Amino acid sequence: MTPAQIEQAMTGVVRPVAEGRAEAFLPSPMIQNHASFLSLLEDGALLCVWFGGTLEGKSDISIHASVLEAGAGRWGPVRKLSHDPDHSEQNPVVFHAPDGQMWLLHTSQPSGNQDECRIRMAPLARDEDGVTAGEGRFLDLPRGCFVRGNVTVRDDGAWLLPIFRCVSRPGQKWNGSHDDAAMGISTDGGATWTLEPVPDSIGCVHMSPAGDAAFYRRRQADHVFRSDLVAGVWQAPVATDLPNNNSSIAAIRVGDRIAVICNLASGAASADRRASLYDELGEDDDRPDADPTGGCVPIWGVPRAPVAVCLSDDGGRTFAQRIVIEDGPGTCLSNDSTDGRNKEMSYPWLLQAPDGTLHITYTYHRRAIKYVRLSPGWEAKA
Repeated sequence: MTPAQIEQAMTGVVRPVAEGRAEAFLPSPMIQNHASFLSLLEDGALLCVWFGGTLEGKSDISIHASVLEAGAGRWGPVRKLSHDPDHSEQNPVVFHAPDGQMWLLHTSQPSGNQDECRIRMAPLARDEDGVTAGEGRFLDLPRGCFVRGNVTVRDDGAWLLPIFRCVSRPGQKWNGSHDDAAMGISTDGGATWTLEPVPDSIGCVHMSPAGDAAFYRRRQADHVFRSDLVAGVWQAPVATDLPNNNSSIAAIRVGDRIAVICNLASGAASADRRASLYDELGEDDDRPDADPTGGCVPIWGVPRAPVAVCLSDDGGRTFAQRIVIEDGPGTCLSNDSTDGRNKEMSYPWLLQAPDGTLHITYTYHRRAIKYVRLSPGWEAKA
């Protein structure tokens, strides 16, 4: 599809495309839409949040939201939920606290400097046209902390926020070379936070817990990695048999199995490379890229396709069943959403409703958020 064709399809209308499968392109006034996150609301409605603007890293990038009401055939009007004119606001996450309050968490960074990022948290409220965000505040976590994964609640009531740390190098420009994983912990309802690092996790980001296992995107574009929670402590991550292209993944439990949604691609399978994630911003920065000594050499530009749901019967160590949701070139040597060069299908999210329906969203060519719904029994029908 061309950018113009995608724009015409961004009506929010959910249409059946095959038995047991329906699809939609979410409406959005923005020309770039990326990093969607799904949340199921108490009344059965589906909330999707993402970031949109002109180009990732630009200060017009803000958080947006749309709601698909239970039983409705069309996603509702888009609401803008963040309003900082000086920062790129990215990677939204929705959390339903034990007291019933719904929260939005997202990142806020100047330009492409992820090592200067802060995390903002704001209350969300439901109304007849979707959701609105109240006054937000920054979490008391170090700069460089990023979010992408689900917030969970520990048995003792503590809130657990998966973090990846974009670590800066003095006098050098962030490029992901020393990023690692940590768990943010709040024992006072989100008022204050501490960090517990995941050991030996350099290169492992986008931590996605699924019970006592967590899964990671890899800066080295080799494999999805996995770690175990043992006696309340996350262990060092190790490789699974799933490839990874230095793009986002998400994991959930499906009954007694684990499902990971990702791109089935890695750096070993493609020679495509780009200088960095933000090499198109065109802003003056004469600092050298971060020296990888003591860290890793990040790989950017590996194609971001196909999107697949991968199922594991052994706790997430191996994934024998791999269900391709959509395939394509996946070209991502440019972040531009208007010229048709970007063909990525990336940053997928998934959740399973109580009736077994699987809901999926992902970035489509950096132009739109695509929604796919699979009927109950989807894992047996594939």
